[in-house]
Amino acid sequence: MSLRLYLFIMTALTALCWLAFIYVSRLVNPETTNATGFFLFYLSLFFSLIGAAAIIGFLVRFVFLAHELAMAKVKIAFRQSFLFSGFVVALLALLAHGLLNWLNLIILIVGLSALEFFLLNYGRNKINPLNPPLQGGQK
Repeated sequence: MSLRLYLFIMTALTALCWLAFIYVSRLVNPETTNATGFFLFYLSLFFSLIGAAAIIGFLVRFVFLAHELAMAKVKIAFRQSFLFSGFVVALLALLAHGLLNWLNLIILIVGLSALEFFLLNYGRNKINPLNPPLQGGQK
């Protein structure tokens, strides 16, 4: 898939997600809805934020970090947008249930930071099947 096609599809799907979020937010009354209404609200917000943050993150990387490959920028932007969106939705859910305090915020930040560092190290330490590591005294 070319970069232009990726950006077009991602932009179109993000616009659809934002439309779905607007529709759900106008449809759902928080005072009378059940768990399904809240689930749809948070899910549509999550996907909308993923798309918007991935596009913005890629464009910022494309402009300021020209030395990286475009595919690497796409992967990093999408991974970080996923974590950012999860952070925002978790904060809103904690706030809605009256559970947001400094301790929960710090735990959430530390947990997502640890997940990001794990994913960074996991991506670096994967073995490439086309270029396996040398064993023993091989050159």
